[in-house]
Amino acid sequence: MSLLANPEFWVALGFVAIVGIFVRQGVPRMIGTMLDARAAAIKAELDEATRLREEASRLLESYRAKAAAAEKEAEAIVVEAKAEADRFATDAHKQLQAQIERRTQVAREKIAQAEAQAMAEIRAAAADLATAAAEKLIAARLDEPRVAKLVDDSIKDLSGKLN
Repeated sequence: MSLLANPEFWVALGFVAIVGIFVRQGVPRMIGTMLDARAAAIKAELDEATRLREEASRLLESYRAKAAAAEKEAEAIVVEAKAEADRFATDAHKQLQAQIERRTQVAREKIAQAEAQAMAEIRAAAADLATAAAEKLIAARLDEPRVAKLVDDSIKDLSGKLN
């Protein structure tokens, strides 16, 4: 009876009975199936993670390539913009030079016209003065007999000029 009073015996007997019931009910097979299902799920998750990682790597490379292409395109745009700005600056400089030359030419022409007008006015004033001086000289040097003689000579010459 000492075996029946021993608590370890009862614990061992209960343990064997529980294990027997579990084996009879197919618990190890259920545990194996559950572990196999869990392993399959973990393998599927790992495969999905690997696939996602590869896809992310491809996307990263694609974006890097696109970024490099965009950077090259931006550099090309900057170079083209600088060249166009240089062309515009050159064209603007040429147009400014042409405008300055036209304005210089117009100013020269106006100066030449002003000089010509001034010379014409000076000549006209000189002619008026010369005419007035000649008139005064003629009036001062001509007396009555000389005037009569000049009128007679002019009348004689007139008949020869009319024919």
